[in-house]
Amino acid sequence: MNLFSASRMKSPWTVILCAAAIVTLSMGVRQSFGLFMPQMGVALDISRSSFGLAVAIQNIAFGLAQPFVGALADKHGAGRVVAGGAILYVAGLIAASFAADALGIHISLGLMVGLAMAGCTFTVVLGAVGRVVPEDKRSMAFGVVTAGGSIGQFLVVPAAQAMLAIFGYRTSFILLAGLMALSILLAIGVAGRPEKASGLEPQQSAGEALKEALDRRSFWLLNAGFFVCGFHITFIATHFPAYLSDRGLGIGIGASALALIGLFNIFGSYAFGLAGDRLPKHRVLAGLYAARSAVIALFLILPLTPLTALAFASAMGFLWLGTVPLTSGLVSQIFGTRHLSLLGGVVFLSHQVGSFFGAWAAGYAYDMLGSYDAVWATSIILGLMAALINLPINDRPVARLRPAAA
Repeated sequence: MNLFSASRMKSPWTVILCAAAIVTLSMGVRQSFGLFMPQMGVALDISRSSFGLAVAIQNIAFGLAQPFVGALADKHGAGRVVAGGAILYVAGLIAASFAADALGIHISLGLMVGLAMAGCTFTVVLGAVGRVVPEDKRSMAFGVVTAGGSIGQFLVVPAAQAMLAIFGYRTSFILLAGLMALSILLAIGVAGRPEKASGLEPQQSAGEALKEALDRRSFWLLNAGFFVCGFHITFIATHFPAYLSDRGLGIGIGASALALIGLFNIFGSYAFGLAGDRLPKHRVLAGLYAARSAVIALFLILPLTPLTALAFASAMGFLWLGTVPLTSGLVSQIFGTRHLSLLGGVVFLSHQVGSFFGAWAAGYAYDMLGSYDAVWATSIILGLMAALINLPINDRPVARLRPAAA
């Protein structure tokens, strides 16, 4: 019982590495779901929009739960929340293996896994990390944890592809559930009830923290930009393998592309986290979103070959989750760390609303138009809008964190 409560003697690197491992498993398993679409579509006779809806439900459930789960982690510690999320994640994967129709997939991969991920991904573990790392190293630490999601994608996605080829999707879900169960043990490494606010960060209730954030224009701008991030990565993670297969490149190239996204995001997450400790985070975010639009436009202009597909995956991988250490770093820089999981959860809710549309609307557009062309064009426009939205963000800490200015 005490394993998930006493953690004051843990070193920052213990918390960082356990948090990274948790994200490695939870995000790695999740990023493999796009590979299941063709096989499950045939076996269960479900359309791409129906499968996309399952992923969309997952993302919106993930997002809606995050502020509440984040508040629980701020109050009771990350360990208990991660363990509970991991148990529900395992149950969702097992349920998906027994699903007989679209409704079963919507409940298991959609609702159950979505709620589970709120407890064992970025919002909760970054809150734990942010409280044990000094401010001038916080974005770098966030980048290390975020890179864990990419390591998972690089390692788990090819493994999931091999499982699918050998065992089929039902047994593959059971094997992935066993892998995800390791997070229950890793939760011990991020356990511990948050400390009360220090003299530099006065005591504040969760409601007061939320009101303070919602009263700041910059918080809304940060939310709007993160919506675009969710749209981009979920559209690509869910539909890119099928897009490449439609164009004659095969599902194997799609699996390799997802793995390369994970590999290059290991470097990108760390690099953008490091940049966030040295440069204005909102300006780095603006550059990142503009670069995404440029990469997508170049990909569409060039002829589609295995080489250009893998080059696109590598470039997008470098830009993939670099938004996370920068966005979480801005939240902690402006509002402090006491309610970081709560406020980070609100921002991640916006991300997951974008993810909902990236998963479902892309599938719907394909079913209606017969191609993903309109979604690619929308992705370019949204990236440019996000770049402009982030530029006017005021990254100065709120007044209560600036007592020396008096």
